[in-house]
Amino acid sequence: MADFLDVITTYNIPAAYWVNLKLAFFSTVIALTLGLVLAMMRISPIPSLRALGASYVTLMRNTPLTVIMVFAVLVLWPIFGVNFSQNFAQNFFWLAVLSLSVYHASFFCEAIRSGVNTVPVGQAEAARAIGLSFLPAARLVIMPQAFRGAIAPLGNTIIALIKNTTVAAAASVAEISILMREMIENNGNYVIPIFLTIAVGFVVIVIPVGMATTYLSQKLAVSR
Repeated sequence: MADFLDVITTYNIPAAYWVNLKLAFFSTVIALTLGLVLAMMRISPIPSLRALGASYVTLMRNTPLTVIMVFAVLVLWPIFGVNFSQNFAQNFFWLAVLSLSVYHASFFCEAIRSGVNTVPVGQAEAARAIGLSFLPAARLVIMPQAFRGAIAPLGNTIIALIKNTTVAAAASVAEISILMREMIENNGNYVIPIFLTIAVGFVVIVIPVGMATTYLSQKLAVSR
């Protein structure tokens, strides 16, 4: 046990997890914003917007995240010149954030849309009856209730996003899965303890998110 503790203390595990947390934070903010826009498109009265939103969600949900990540690194950056920073590592970090965001926006969209489905039709009819057009009715009446009904699925999407930050290894971002691979390569006799150490770290990060969203979904549930 002491030998294993000596091994893991030679690596900066908290710093690697910090990269995953930063990836998760920025990606959640961007993906949630984009997901809200997509959800508005999907419930829009304009057929072309509904079709565009549905096409995006269908395409992204059925494309592996690794493919999107590799596309960003091997196509967007070198061919289309998408460059977020002159610093090589920082540029790859933001390309990973972009990939995580566009992928998970489709899941955030569907989570919000599931919340919209919990809003009684009468609420939208009442909004129209008092003269509100689509956008004001969505902003003032539908979406506030939809978010309260979508807290649990939104929490599940955030948890999935946190775990999917390990895919950023495909973009050469120095997050925890790259460190785990390095630890295993250098200490092959401790494969299982290293794997369990990294897994426990994710459990410690993810469980509070699940508990918080469960509490909020019960606390803010709309009584029908």
